[in-house]
Amino acid sequence: MERPNGRNLLGINGAGRIGKLTLWNHLLHRNFGGIVVNVGRGVGKNLDSLIHNILNDSTYGSLSTFLYGRSGRKCVVKILDSAQSLVEFDGIPVQFLNTARNPKDINWSAHNVRLVVDCTGAFLDPTIPADNPKGSLRGHLEAGAEKVVASAPFKIKDSTLKTPADSTMMVFGINHLDFDVNKHHIISAASCTTTGLSHMMKPLMDTPETSTILTASMSTIHASTSTQSILDSVPSAGSSDLRKSRSVLNNIIITSTGAAKALEKIIPEVQKVGFMADSVRIPINTASLIILNITFHSPLNEIGDPVVTREFLNSVYEQAAHGPASGLLEFSEEQNVSADMIGRQAAVVIEGVETHTRTGFMALNPSLLKNFGVDLTQDIMIPVCHAKIFGWYDNEFGSYVNMLGKLTEYIDKKM
Repeated sequence: MERPNGRNLLGINGAGRIGKLTLWNHLLHRNFGGIVVNVGRGVGKNLDSLIHNILNDSTYGSLSTFLYGRSGRKCVVKILDSAQSLVEFDGIPVQFLNTARNPKDINWSAHNVRLVVDCTGAFLDPTIPADNPKGSLRGHLEAGAEKVVASAPFKIKDSTLKTPADSTMMVFGINHLDFDVNKHHIISAASCTTTGLSHMMKPLMDTPETSTILTASMSTIHASTSTQSILDSVPSAGSSDLRKSRSVLNNIIITSTGAAKALEKIIPEVQKVGFMADSVRIPINTASLIILNITFHSPLNEIGDPVVTREFLNSVYEQAAHGPASGLLEFSEEQNVSADMIGRQAAVVIEGVETHTRTGFMALNPSLLKNFGVDLTQDIMIPVCHAKIFGWYDNEFGSYVNMLGKLTEYIDKKM
């Protein structure tokens, strides 16, 4: 595809949930002159089958409603060249490719694509070379792209290897300003949960009264994903999590999440905190909830009352929502349910009505301090605050794809 009026083209690898919604996001914001989507295989009987899939979605409705609400306005679709699978959606040309599965074979340079978003979830190890027969993120660079953004956290299979110097993990609004166009060529946009969690943690770590964190844990009550089985199935060879092979339709499933580990890459200061994380999958199609449990060394005011209270924490988030995190974090005192979050374009929505704190005192025995040369005769009472904070996020379009799109556009402007 030629670059319309010299405007940059965007490449998308994969047309699953995140790939399709990434296309929708950039059709909405119109920051690219055209988009090339590598589907990697045939779809249905003809091009009309693929167009039908793009125009309709069981979670978010039609593309027309997504773009124009209930105004009745329709997304105008024109097939410009059926042989080349070139389709125009409201004036933006989109070309679909269906032959290559391995990134190195896609030939992005022939399509004038410099920036690619890989949404397959199949290529997440930045240490794997471009010529790997099973494919690699580096294959996109070999195929002519200059930068590739992965829509999931890196997963380095060889534990003896570290993240290469040309690769980094970023969340828009947290550390995207660290992007170095001359250094970073492979960028992970982390995960939906890490995105929401990092936006919950940053205001706390930027506030002196809540920056001294003793320990933290989170559970995400997470919507189902396509990695789960619709009905009970036989686990694949080597599978360690047998529960993901149980039916997603009628089970609450406890599983793991790499959000805490990824958070350390996004906010390095978190490495000092003992952070635990888990995930509970539930049978809904999108919109998830982070329950953050966090313990602070709680300062006292001049009359001996704790500074970190429910009202204080809510004010931290409310100020962030109207200040540095405007448009990225929302603060709500409504009584929301998950359906209210579908399409909500914030990295996280703090459910302020459910914020809770409890402050107690931990007795430190003087005998424990003798090894440090401190000789006291009575216990030291240390104030400790435990808080529970709830944060909603639309794990598909609203939170994740929206932040992924902002990161992609930022990288494009820096290229």
